[in-house]
Formats: sequence, C-alpha cells, structure tokens
Amino acid sequence: MAEKLLRVALKEDRAPQESSSPVESHELCLAQQLEMDASWLPVYHLEPEHVDVIRAFVSSPEKDEERKLKFLTSIAVLFRAATYNSLCQGLDLFCQRYKLAENIKVLLEEEPRDQLHTAVWRSAMFAMTEMSFVEAVLEGKEIGLLQACFSGIFLLPPKEEMQDLKPFLYFTTMKGMDTMLVALVLNSPTSRVNEKMQSIFQMLLTFTTSERASVRERAVGRMRVLSFLLANYSSLKADPNEERHASRAEMQMPIIGQLLGHLLLLLSFKEEETGHLALDALCLLFQFKYQQHCATLTEENTQLQGDWETETTSLRTSPSATHIIESFAEYLQPSERSDIVRVFIEAMTDSSTFDKEAARNVLDMVRGNPDLWLVDVPKITSCIHKTLGCIKSVPARQSVESLMVSMADKCPQEVVTTLLQVAPGGDSTALALWEAMFSVPQTVRNILKELLSQLWDLKSRLFCTHLEDYCLVRLAMLASRDLGDRAFAATYLDFRFLKEERPAMLSLVLRAIMTLSERDEMARKMKVILPDLMRVLLFGYKAATTKALLVFRTIMAQLERREASHIAVQMTEFLLPLLDDELSQLRESSISLFRDLMMMAVGNDKREMKNVVRLGLLPLFFRLSDQTQSVAKLKQDRRRAQEFLIQSLSYLKDAQASLREAAVRFIALQTLAEDREPSIRSLVAQTVIIILSSSREQPRPRWTLRALCCR
Repeated sequence: MAEKLLRVALKEDRAPQESSSPVESHELCLAQQLEMDASWLPVYHLEPEHVDVIRAFVSSPEKDEERKLKFLTSIAVLFRAATYNSLCQGLDLFCQRYKLAENIKVLLEEEPRDQLHTAVWRSAMFAMTEMSFVEAVLEGKEIGLLQACFSGIFLLPPKEEMQDLKPFLYFTTMKGMDTMLVALVLNSPTSRVNEKMQSIFQMLLTFTTSERASVRERAVGRMRVLSFLLANYSSLKADPNEERHASRAEMQMPIIGQLLGHLLLLLSFKEEETGHLALDALCLLFQFKYQQHCATLTEENTQLQGDWETETTSLRTSPSATHIIESFAEYLQPSERSDIVRVFIEAMTDSSTFDKEAARNVLDMVRGNPDLWLVDVPKITSCIHKTLGCIKSVPARQSVESLMVSMADKCPQEVVTTLLQVAPGGDSTALALWEAMFSVPQTVRNILKELLSQLWDLKSRLFCTHLEDYCLVRLAMLASRDLGDRAFAATYLDFRFLKEERPAMLSLVLRAIMTLSERDEMARKMKVILPDLMRVLLFGYKAATTKALLVFRTIMAQLERREASHIAVQMTEFLLPLLDDELSQLRESSISLFRDLMMMAVGNDKREMKNVVRLGLLPLFFRLSDQTQSVAKLKQDRRRAQEFLIQSLSYLKDAQASLREAAVRFIALQTLAEDREPSIRSLVAQTVIIILSSSREQPRPRWTLRALCCR
C-alpha cells in the first residue's frame, strides 16, 4: 500500500498542478508522510542507518569527502542487502525520489581530473555495481554514468606523473571499473545484452584515438575485459531471474567490425602496453567469432571444426595486422568485413594517430581479394568520398584512390550510382575520385559506359551546367562505340566537348582522354581533337594545360611525319609562353614537347619552324645551366656549346642587325641560365643540343650561330 501511494506521489510531482479530490489529497499526504521516514521500504528494517545516511546526504548542502564516501558506501551496502535478502521492492522509487544516479554523476563530475587522491571513484563504481542488480534502477542512466567514469578516469595523467599516487588505490579503482562493466552487462535482460555491450564498446572506441598513450591503454584494457566477457558469455550466469540466457549464435553485435579494425590498428603501438592489450582482446574476439561460427555448423560439418586455441597461438606468434585480419576473414559477416575496411580508410586521414603504413598494408591486402572484402560497395564508396578530402599525404591518398579503382573494376554500376547520389554538384572530392578511376585504361572504359547508361535517365546534375552540357556523357558516347576514323571525327565535331571552359570538368575530361589515348588505335582516331587541344592552352588552366600537352604528344606520335608537320609548327607557337612558366611540371611538359615538335617539321614547314624555334632560344637558355648528375652524359655536348659561344663573338660585328641581336642573347644568357628543377635543366640542355647539333653540317665556324638560329 505504501509503495502504491508513493508511486502516486511521484506521478503527481511530474504532472501539472490540478485540483484533486479530498480522497486523493489525503492519499498524497499519506504518501508524503511515508516518504519522509522511508520506513515503507522492505529493506529499511535491515539497514535503517544506511537509508538515513543517504537521505541526509541528499538533503544536506555540506558534501565533504567523508560524507561523499559514506553516501556511496551506504548505497552499496543497502542494495547488496536488498539483493541478498530479496527485498528489492520499492528501491526503484527510492532511487527516483532521491535521484541517486544523478547525485552519483554529480560527484564524479566534481572530482579533480589531475590527481587520484581519494576513493570516491572506486566507491561510486562499487555503488553502481550493486545498483545494477536491481531491475530498472539504472535504466536510461547507465550511459551518462559510464561517460562520467570514462572521461574522469581515462583522462587522468599517467601513473608516473600523478604525485603521491598510491598504487593500491589506482589498482582498485581500475578493478572497480572492470567489475562494474561486467555487472552492468550480466545483470541486463537477455534482450538488452547486445545493446548494452554495443553502447559500452562504442564509448570506449572514442578514447582509442587519443594522442595520449595512457588514455589509449586504459580504454583498451576495458575493451579486453568486455572481450573476455563476450567470448565466455554463454558459460557465465546471466540474469538469475531469467530462465535462459543468450547463446553465442544469438550474440549479434553490429559494432564488431569497427572494434576489430581499431584493435588491429592499435597493434602498431608495440612500445606501449596498449599493443599487448589489443592483441589479447583480438585473440578473445577471435575465440568468440570462431566458436560462434562453429555453433552454426551442421552435425555432418562438425568434423571441420578446428582448435581455436591453436589458431590464437598462431595469432600471438605472428601478431601483424594483415595476418590477424586474414585469420578472422572467414568467420566474419560481410557487414563486419566492410566496417573493418572503413576503419582502415579513416585511419589514413591526416588527423589520425594510427600508423599509416600499417593501414596501407591492410588496404593493399583488401585490394588483393576484392570479392571477399569489397562486398558493401555503397558503404565503402561513401566512406572514401567522406574521407578523401581529409587526406593530404600523397602515399595515403594514392592507397585510398587505388582501393576506389579496385571497386570500380569489380562493381562499376554500384560505384557510379553511389557517387552520383552522395556527391553534390561541383564536389571536388568526387571529381578527384572520378579522375582516379579515369587514370586506368580498363576502368575508364567501364565507368564511362556506366555513366552513359545512368546519366541519360537520372536527374543528376553532377556534370552539367544550367545549359545541360553533358561533356562526360558525350565523351562516353564517343569512347564506348566502336567507330571508324571518319565516324569518330564526325561524332566529335558534333560534340566538341573540349570547348568546356570549367577548369575542374575540363581537367577531368582530359584525364579520361589521356588514358583512352594510351591505345594506339584510339590515339590515331583522336587527331581530330588536336585543334581544340591547342585552344585549351589559351584558357590558362594549369592542370588542364599540362594534361593537354601530354595528350597532344601521344597523338602526334601516332601520325606520319608529313601529316604532323604543319600541326607541329602551329603547336610550337602555342608552347612559347609556357617554356618559362612558373609551374615546374608545366615547364617540363612544354620543353619536352617543344623538343619533339622541332624534329617533325618537313618541307616548307621547316623554314617556319626555324623562325619559331629562334623565338624560343631566350627562355630555353635561361633554363640551360645544369649541375646535376642526371645530365652528366651531356657534358661533352655542353663543351661543344661553349665552343659555339666563343665562335659567335665574331657575329657581334656582323652587318645584319638580327644576327648581332641573336649573338648578344646567345652570349649573355649563358650566365643567367639557372633553374631549380633538375628535370627542366635536363630537358633544356637536350633541346639546345639538338639545335646545336645541326651546325655539324656547316664547313666554317662563321655559320655556327646562323645554323643555330635559322635551321
């Protein structure tokens, strides 16, 4: 009766104030009176002193350390007595009225974070342990209490840095946390065990990425405790009030993939206790997954069961991330394997504290077996798209992009569909991923084919402006059809997708053309795009210009010399402003192409080429000097160039002004030709030597400079 009336009082406190009948008012007063002395609690008669201590602490403004410890101890004693004597009735209401969980949380949050001097942490966790034995007492409050415990204890300084720390106090505090975690799980209803462990593991994972070794070690130590519990759960007694507890087959935890991924990465911290704890946890989780797998085998397959102890011994003998992950592979669900891959992708970000080399090794292993690991393509694709922008390291970025290419080869339809769905228009990360896929010959053909089939029907506007200029769709139509030379040329002239002036999209189209042109047959067909490639140089976009030069060089290499001659002269004129560009890669590409084009002129085009080449001497000689070993083989030819310079002194008195001007440039610029890029200096040296070599046919030194400038 008393408990019933107290429930009425609690309900009344939460409800809006309304007029009540005389009978209800009388019952409420009685409930409040019963609440005042707490004698209605069945356990009160066993532990009245502890009930009074609790009530007094809650109502008193004075909360020194002694009172805190008495309060927490009284909670633990009261709940232990109630559980042992089956007198738990009303304790949930008692906790609710006096807000025991909330008061414990406040005490934890008030504890100092720089030292561990008192037993408040330990006493609070013992109190929570005993409270967990009573149903519904901590329901809905565990997460807040655990977060307070983890944040307070894990973030304490390392043991060595805490002054006057008593080792026994630290040990019993950590032991108290382990006991509390086990109790919270085992005392949960069977239907909530998975959920409870999932939540605790999720909280612990957030601390494993800390830069502080002590924080990681404390978090992984608790993960090891829970892993032991998971591996042995079916043999431990669960809620004593339930007729049965969950079997291994019923223990499904969606977080297991993330958990394994983080523990595998933590192995790299070998100099810390963290690495050893992580290996222990992995072996326990392997035991769980192995036995869970065996539990699903039919009777005729039981003979296939091995010895998990032998397997775990092998893991400890060779504790590399790749070896362990391969051992786990066959016992994992597809979603768990995908989660592991996602963890290693996220470990590649610049802000990650994990070993990038270890993560790359695992991703390389994943790429080697895509059918096993790359099963959830949309999830992994979305993860790569979300993560790539946070990866600046070139090796790490290349590793992730290579993984994307592997998925595109395996499942082009899913990759294209996912990217079109998750990436907004103009998204730079998506464009980088498209470019990575367009860099591989077989991949670019598959992706363009898939884009063609999807973008005709989808309302996606990833690649289009308000004019709906689907330049990639047009490229896809051109590349995916088996067209002859004439049909190819006619189709391109209808589309003219290289007139696209948006830098990012133009660069992407050129990347695809670069890869497609690697096939000689396709490169020969592409001669129709050469005029538009020259115009690309006028846009002034560095990345697009560099790619256009490479494509131009590839296509020109497939043409007959007579066919290429006039085009070479035209392109050489376009190259002149680029020979001295500030971007080293663009200078290198320009000078390299300039050198090749000089050799292509024939017939009447040869004289015009000489005039253009003469205009290029100034920037070329600015890049002539070279002190590196990469061009050591050119020393002899450079000595010949020095001889030409001496011989050219006579031209300073030549009757023709143009020759006097050329001689001045030739001589003066020799001392100014310094460039920081070895590859640029090398190409300049080779180009000038080609020009100088033409003088070998001249019988007299007088014509050396004329030959250099005019041949």
